[in-house]
Amino acid sequence: MLSANFGYFDEIREITIDFALDFCAISHYNDYDIKIGGTGELGELIAVLSGKGGTGKTTVCAGICTALARDGRSVLAIDCDMGLQNLDISLGMSDCGALSFVDVSEGGYDLSQAARHPQFEKLSFLTAPINRSAESIDLEAFHKMVREARKSFDYVFLDAPAGIDAGFELAARHAQRIILVTGADPGAVRDAARAGQKLELMGKDNVRLVVNRVNKRIFSGMSTTVDDIMDQTGLPLIGLVPEDHNVILSAAVQVPLLSYSQRSGAVRAIRAIAKRVQGQNVPLSMK
Repeated sequence: MLSANFGYFDEIREITIDFALDFCAISHYNDYDIKIGGTGELGELIAVLSGKGGTGKTTVCAGICTALARDGRSVLAIDCDMGLQNLDISLGMSDCGALSFVDVSEGGYDLSQAARHPQFEKLSFLTAPINRSAESIDLEAFHKMVREARKSFDYVFLDAPAGIDAGFELAARHAQRIILVTGADPGAVRDAARAGQKLELMGKDNVRLVVNRVNKRIFSGMSTTVDDIMDQTGLPLIGLVPEDHNVILSAAVQVPLLSYSQRSGAVRAIRAIAKRVQGQNVPLSMK
């Protein structure tokens, strides 16, 4: 459990979120193994999951993908949310006419035909299929497709549907690393803990937590600390993303968050997460 590494927090449970963040930034926390970037010939397959809907998982996934592409990394983003397919909106690619991942895995199309982002040339995209359920996906064909994708891309991201059903398992099954997105409210944290338990049963031990839509005043009013959330989920943290109106505004005009706003709190936090994904030691901050 992570609490074994941070047991000294138990003696100062009433610390504010600002103090917690500053403490994490200068403590052994930043030496904890949060590297996700691969060092071998194959790219990294990363699943982005959440225990419940409404956590902003897809926005976080799209933000990390665009940040990595901006850093010069080749990225393939795959929407695995059959039926809802919202990743294209967060990426600013709703008008691109993208192939679905089933078109590639089962339909004979090639990965080179994946839609290219109009602004981030290193970013490609496959949408989720229409009128297909996760249970109907050919798992072997899907595995073969993502294995081939790892030969061509530095990072392959799978944006899973919320919850812990078949779509969750489809995305998590072959992922080398997993990012689990939660809110700070008790329901979201409880569901994240359940998702973490399921991942543990699946043999997944490289799971990192993003706490999204953090409002410091509300966070403090709930008498909750960063350590509380890590203790309840049993997961190490890779990032905190503040509540930011630019997220909603960028989605409304269907422009990627990183293109819509360069200096907002959410953008700074997501770019920092992308640096940590690449193995860089970036201190936590909510400023």
